[in-house]
Amino acid sequence: MKESDPERISEAFREQGWDKSSDQYTRYLEEQINGKQVTLIAEVEGDFAGYANIVWQSDYPYFKKHHIPEIQDFNVLIKYRRRGIGTMLMNTCEEMIRERFDAAGLGVGLFRDYGEAQILYANRGYIPDGKGIYKNGEYLSYGQKVTVDDDLNLFFVKKLR
Repeated sequence: MKESDPERISEAFREQGWDKSSDQYTRYLEEQINGKQVTLIAEVEGDFAGYANIVWQSDYPYFKKHHIPEIQDFNVLIKYRRRGIGTMLMNTCEEMIRERFDAAGLGVGLFRDYGEAQILYANRGYIPDGKGIYKNGEYLSYGQKVTVDDDLNLFFVKKLR
């Protein structure tokens, strides 16, 4: 990610009808500068097409305890999907993580909007970490009522070496 990226990323998502503030990407840039994460940007003929973050020390308890970096906020613009861009981003994330760690982790939402991502991760060999559903800092229990939203996740791990 470069300094010019936050606004152009936000604008690209706005054109798609998604509200993603440039502040979010400015924060990603700051975290990259501080060495906390890397944000990989995909382009098609110079146009922004997607991105993924590698967070070197995840806040997710299982990943933190086991020193598993987390691939977060993986997004490809709708108009660029089904062109191998997501695969390229995931390959690059995994290669970068493999240089320093034995495994990669990620979380995925549980409703239909995440269906393609769920399939992609399973096909790439990611398996559930066995801890169950996680939301807002806690593992959920039987009978617990929650709102289904982007914060309701199941986490997966893939051994890289």
